[in-house]
Amino acid sequence: MPLLRPEGAWRGVVEEYRAYLSLPAGAPAISLREGNTPLVPALRAGRGADLYFKIEGQNPTGSFKDRGMAVAVSGALAEDARFLVCASTGNTSAAAAAYAARAGLPALLAVPAGDGAVARGKLAQALAFGARLVLVHGNFDQALAAVRALAALRPDAALVNSVNPLRLEGQKTGAFELIEQLGQAPDWLCIPVGNAGNISAYWRGFCEYRQAGRCRGVPRLIGAQAAGAAPLVSGTFVDNPQTLASAIRIGRPASAHLAQAAVAEADGRFVAVEDAEILAAYRFLARQEGIFCEPASAAALAGFWAARAAGWIGDGQRVVCVLTGNGLKDPERAVAESDPPMEAEATAEALARTLPPELRI
Repeated sequence: MPLLRPEGAWRGVVEEYRAYLSLPAGAPAISLREGNTPLVPALRAGRGADLYFKIEGQNPTGSFKDRGMAVAVSGALAEDARFLVCASTGNTSAAAAAYAARAGLPALLAVPAGDGAVARGKLAQALAFGARLVLVHGNFDQALAAVRALAALRPDAALVNSVNPLRLEGQKTGAFELIEQLGQAPDWLCIPVGNAGNISAYWRGFCEYRQAGRCRGVPRLIGAQAAGAAPLVSGTFVDNPQTLASAIRIGRPASAHLAQAAVAEADGRFVAVEDAEILAAYRFLARQEGIFCEPASAAALAGFWAARAAGWIGDGQRVVCVLTGNGLKDPERAVAESDPPMEAEATAEALARTLPPELRI
């Protein structure tokens, strides 16, 4: 799939799509050249559908959050914010820290404490960018409530979670790119759902491009949630969400109402997938498609497979799975899901003995 612009010419989502963004007049463009991510056709995962992967892990900090953060931080500077604040399961904190550094602003990041609450790769990013990282005693939903209260007390703070409308303005640009890359909207979009902002943003982007005459149709939506953190499937908030896919371990999605409206308008569905199904998709993507994503991203493929099995998606229909984050976000999971490395002497004969049986002479 070709790049949307010649190499080196892409300017980032604020400048490329400013005419479609509700930014304050005169807002600067804070950018790390986010966006313009690859759309890769599936070789083996489609199961009779025409399947593509939108690889958002190739954004600058390794996740889709960079799109929204570029716009939110640009807006924060236009409003004379003195610092950024957010709660995060990991990817938001990494993006906020990077774009805060780019903008020359301090950042206060609240993430859940506890072993495995946030993948170490994401914590390392936030620390490397120099943000003030706070491990809070509570889950993500409690951390978000705390930072929202802090932002209400401090008018000089910019809250850059997805409750900030500019975050969704940035994230809708993924839908714009899909239409430009495919030449039309897909029949279906499958996307992981945690705090529920991204599925809402994509729907907004598709609808706005249709209204602007850039496409004729819009896709149906499938929002994939982990079974242990699936309030939009069950219709009931989850006080103690549980899943190994930490990026979507959210029991009270802040944008639940937006996601529910989007899926209803799109004649779509929410689907719950078990952790075992997420891991099967995670391994398949790496070993059969050559795509390394974090577990929460693989929920999109697991959701697609569930939709195919249920007969929702027909043969030959064009489907895009949004893979939201890079696999290096969670290196511990990659190691846990792989065979341990082998050891051998540094000789050709010793190395030959490590080959699988079918390749030995």
